[in-house]
Amino acid sequence: MRPVSQSTGEWVDGFLFVGNRLILDFLNTKPVLTDGPTELLPDTHALKRWLIASGLAATPGAKRVLHDLQHSAEAEAFLEELIAFRERLRAVVVRMERGGSPTEEFIQEVNARLLQYPAHTSLRKHGGRIVRESLFNPRKPSDLWASFVDATAELLAETDRSRVRKCESCVVHFFDTSKKGSRRWCSMNICGNRLKVAAYQRRKRDIR
Repeated sequence: MRPVSQSTGEWVDGFLFVGNRLILDFLNTKPVLTDGPTELLPDTHALKRWLIASGLAATPGAKRVLHDLQHSAEAEAFLEELIAFRERLRAVVVRMERGGSPTEEFIQEVNARLLQYPAHTSLRKHGGRIVRESLFNPRKPSDLWASFVDATAELLAETDRSRVRKCESCVVHFFDTSKKGSRRWCSMNICGNRLKVAAYQRRKRDIR
């Protein structure tokens, strides 16, 4: 498995954002870097940085919770649960990429968390249109579940599964938004160019 380079602009504060879905970017917080599989969320400080980089921490309520993330036993427990959830989600996404469906057990888990941490939305005018936006006002670390389970539900129920894929060259998952639906790599900058160069070099050798 080829390592993921961190030299492109698709990395924000050490985190990769190429998934086109928030929950897939979260899934990609354990990529394979030069030294092997790397946990990018080893502690609550890293989680705080990811929440800021992802845009989830833009509301006043979220910022207040982030302030307490590094000094809270509840925050440590939340991160531990969140990482375990990420790995169960990974197994489900891999099933989807192979043409399968989420397990009933995982759906029940998501439903339970949706009931416990419901997402709230509101409508507003934007550019002559009416748009729906999330009302995210957490009061404690566990309230952050609302964004993660809502994004998971969107992936499972409202996303074309045939366009959810793993990069052909690394472990990164993404949702293909290309017009033809033919995206093969996590990023042209990260894996695409490298594979094209390798293919070109092979063709040159074959010609000789």
